[in-house]
Amino acid sequence: MKLTAVDYQAPNAAELFVESLRSTGFGVLKNHPIKQELVESIYRHWHAFFYSDEKNQYLYHKGTQDGFFPASVSETAKGFSIKDIKEYFHFYPWGQCPEPLRAELEDYYQQATTLASELLSWVEKHSPVEVSSLYSEPLSGMIQGSNQTLLRVLHYPPLKGDEEPGAIRAAAHEDINLLTILPAANEPGLQVKGTADEWIDVPSDFGNLIINIGDMLQEASGGYFPSTSHRVINPEGADMTKSRISLPLFLHPRPDVVLSKRHTAGSYLQERLRELGVI
Repeated sequence: MKLTAVDYQAPNAAELFVESLRSTGFGVLKNHPIKQELVESIYRHWHAFFYSDEKNQYLYHKGTQDGFFPASVSETAKGFSIKDIKEYFHFYPWGQCPEPLRAELEDYYQQATTLASELLSWVEKHSPVEVSSLYSEPLSGMIQGSNQTLLRVLHYPPLKGDEEPGAIRAAAHEDINLLTILPAANEPGLQVKGTADEWIDVPSDFGNLIINIGDMLQEASGGYFPSTSHRVINPEGADMTKSRISLPLFLHPRPDVVLSKRHTAGSYLQERLRELGVI
């Protein structure tokens, strides 16, 4: 399996992108509308935030899940017992955020959500009739009016060499949501599980966007679009001393959206958050 970047401006971009999602669970876009300067500025400002004591003034609210999550309460991936080596900040436009950093995050949040809505319309357009008939409403409509779409600013700190045996930055997992939009990070480490159980490095070229399917889209499509396992491994050698900043946007439907006979988006999310041990 190989991930090849699709040119967002190409006439057949939608078809190629959805084909990549269908075959690998992931797609990579280049020449897309999100400005790299904005992403780099966010990386720079939040790198400083994570190295300041200020972060502890924004500890997350358990009920609403917004704010700073220190490494001590970081996620444990489903099926694993060791916590990931990371800390992160959950940003919602309605939630807490340091005011000097808010405008930049709101700008990115809006741009990424707008693009994600277009990508969902691509997915729907190129879904076979028997699959699109499963959608309870248009995919791009599922996110209209949703206040659940989450922008997570992730910080993977430098590794000191004394980490718990078996701990990595993010153990193998699938995302909960419809689609995840991720600017290529400033350091390598993201890997996708291939069809033959091999792990494939995801290109970390600055300027690319990495998009992957979440469990909710898999559920809504009756399994046609696969939610693919991915992980973030620990770097080797000199790279151990570098922080890694990551900026995934997790696109969530309104809680009342019907995904399948088994689940609404709300019931699905609550079930998964309990499994992760964060509620």
